[in-house]
Amino acid sequence: MPSPEPEAALVVDLGAVVSNYRLIGDAQGGVPAAAVVKDDAYGLGATAVATALSAAGCETFVVARPEEGAVLRTQIAAPRIIVLNGPRQQDLALFREHRLLPVLNSLDQIALWRTEAGKAGGPSPAALHVDTGMNRLGLAESEVQRLEDAPDLVNGIVFDLVISHLACADDPGNPMNEAQRARFDAVLARLAPTIGRPARSLANSSGIFLGPAFHYDLTRPGVALYGVNPLPGQPNPMRQPVSIRAEVLQVRDVDAGTTVGYGAAHRVAGPRQIATIPVGYANGLWRALGGRLEAKVAGLRVPVVGRISMDLTTIDVTEVPPGQVRPGTVVELVGDVTPVDRIAEMAGTIGYEVLTSLGHRLPRRYIETGA
Repeated sequence: MPSPEPEAALVVDLGAVVSNYRLIGDAQGGVPAAAVVKDDAYGLGATAVATALSAAGCETFVVARPEEGAVLRTQIAAPRIIVLNGPRQQDLALFREHRLLPVLNSLDQIALWRTEAGKAGGPSPAALHVDTGMNRLGLAESEVQRLEDAPDLVNGIVFDLVISHLACADDPGNPMNEAQRARFDAVLARLAPTIGRPARSLANSSGIFLGPAFHYDLTRPGVALYGVNPLPGQPNPMRQPVSIRAEVLQVRDVDAGTTVGYGAAHRVAGPRQIATIPVGYANGLWRALGGRLEAKVAGLRVPVVGRISMDLTTIDVTEVPPGQVRPGTVVELVGDVTPVDRIAEMAGTIGYEVLTSLGHRLPRRYIETGA
């Protein structure tokens, strides 16, 4: 017997994700794109997202941890799954069993993978991360110099890819972008006698739109696939795959002068009709959005009123024609009416945090509109 629809759900349009992937491909003139599906595809479900993108032709997927890659390998037949955080001793069996490509971020990880290559009895493929200004992961200048001076440190390792990561790609005019690109080129030239000339990857979602000089041999779009604007301050070229839909639990009439919600924060000026829906801050809809957010019901925009509770939110449906809002009526809280980027702006954060907050706390429902 099929399970009933959830009262509230994160609806993910896989067709829109695929459409965004194709738009990115068009923007970079045929350079292949790897899909970043780390942290469960930013909360949208890595298996579902990767399956749809694999069917659309994506051949490289990027995760943060080997456990993510191991799960993904059992679900899709992608030729390459890249693990950004690289290997630890306790992870080596996962890398071997599931044919995961580690990103080597330090001399210690290089040494570990070289030992692993020796045990395997043959060359072991890997990716190399060189830091060009993030100071987060990747080889520091001193480690690059060490590899130049001692090329035998990578004996037994075959590098399929060299990557770096842009710090300011969402600010196209920032000189840091060009500085990092120039440093990337310089490090690649210095290391060529040691590691050869593997494929190169620098651009993340926003970096793709900096132009062809940043595309190299592979790009790594992540959040743009899921509808977040890679061009802040400009119109968003991406489709919106994410919406929150919730059923009305109760509708009530309230009199002038009465209040709605905790702290009596919202007082109605006249007779109003209030509907309550089963989603709140426990589902990732931040309490700070109360009184600022809009919803859509019966095709009309309506305001969220009062404070958002742990698992309940109230909306003013007075302006909706009589009889069109009742228990079971579907309300959209995030989506076309209020995109993820707008939620982030209201909450003083970024779309990445909005997606991961929502996606890990609400049940997901998948749809597939035309891609």
